[in-house]
Amino acid sequence: MKVSLKTKEEIKRMREAGRILAACHREIRKLLAPGITTFEVDAFVETFLIKHKATPEQKGYRGFPYATCASVNDVVCHGFPDSRPLEAGDLVTIDIVVNKDGWLADSGWSYAIGEASPAGQYLLDKAHAALYAGIHEAVPGRRTGDIGYAVQQVVENAGLGIVTPLVGHGIGRKLHEPPDVPNIGSPRTGTLLRPGMVITVEPVVTIGETGAVFWEDDGWTIRTADGSLGAQFEHTVAILEEGPYILTE
Repeated sequence: MKVSLKTKEEIKRMREAGRILAACHREIRKLLAPGITTFEVDAFVETFLIKHKATPEQKGYRGFPYATCASVNDVVCHGFPDSRPLEAGDLVTIDIVVNKDGWLADSGWSYAIGEASPAGQYLLDKAHAALYAGIHEAVPGRRTGDIGYAVQQVVENAGLGIVTPLVGHGIGRKLHEPPDVPNIGSPRTGTLLRPGMVITVEPVVTIGETGAVFWEDDGWTIRTADGSLGAQFEHTVAILEEGPYILTE
């Protein structure tokens, strides 16, 4: 499929969605504490977006019923919010897609509840570093394989696992547009990066070295096969002549 190139004005519109999303994540960080439930976080997000004249794009997307994906501990992606109180030491990823006037921004972030265990904090630190290593490669003339290779090097050098079935993607008026942006790769391979492309970079990393996962029967929830902790960090990034422009920061 053809890759969509956005104009400066269209990127500006996506940046507005990204600003709302970044502000929402800042408020989520303040909310998260032992005892809160991901149901409560989901309700907060929906109210926050309505207040900012935006909507949660994933609610209703292919039947997904919530405003957020809320993934706790060994759930690495697409978790359903629920009524279980979060406990000190839990890791939770809140993934949100904001629709502002028809333009989208997508960002997921992993948080520790209270103080993370040493292993959990190590996972968070390395997954966060992998995100920015990938973004560093999002420049015209490089390729999606360069992004994947950069992510892969950080994760594998840390002795952690990459969930390879989960990838970044193009985004604009639709949530998933070409190209796919894998979290593994070889330099100088994959789709050529051009000014005007807008993509997500979103490494999903596990303490288990294999990164193996399984889908639950609900068709959405993805867990680590070995029960180990997972973390995800994601930004929406516009590729400009001068380099990567993070729209959700």
